[in-house]
Amino acid sequence: MQKIQIALLYLFLLTFLLIETHAQTHFDWFEISKFVDGDTFWITNSKGEQEKIRLIGVDAPETRRSGKKEIGYFGKVAAAYIVKLLDSKKIRLEYDVGKYDRYKRTLAYVYLEDGTFLNAHLIENGYAMVMTVPPNVKYSELFIKLQREARLKKKGLWAKP
Repeated sequence: MQKIQIALLYLFLLTFLLIETHAQTHFDWFEISKFVDGDTFWITNSKGEQEKIRLIGVDAPETRRSGKKEIGYFGKVAAAYIVKLLDSKKIRLEYDVGKYDRYKRTLAYVYLEDGTFLNAHLIENGYAMVMTVPPNVKYSELFIKLQREARLKKKGLWAKP
């Protein structure tokens, strides 16, 4: 009886590992259909619908005045950078605990086909600052570290002369 239980446990673990491995190696790649600013854009999802994506953990300066937010210093530069970086490229999305924000935007970590982690890249190069909103904090320590290093190197838009 105990041997059967052990065998079933091993079978369960093996099945779980195979499913988990497959889930981690299959990615959907998306094309960007429209850019909003340095941290938000639209994709065409797998259903052929337009979906608004907001990068998790980063905040780029605003490119236009909306609500209580004013146009951010270097907002247009940050937006132009992301357009140059992503135009005609495909991306994949990684989600955290919460998939949508209060504006019904899809919250995601974004990766380029060459493996570039876009959220981290924007912070590391000074085109965005860290903006942590729980429960989506998976990479917050990495983002804080990259922002600190960028400021020490006086790199990017946020560095002071």
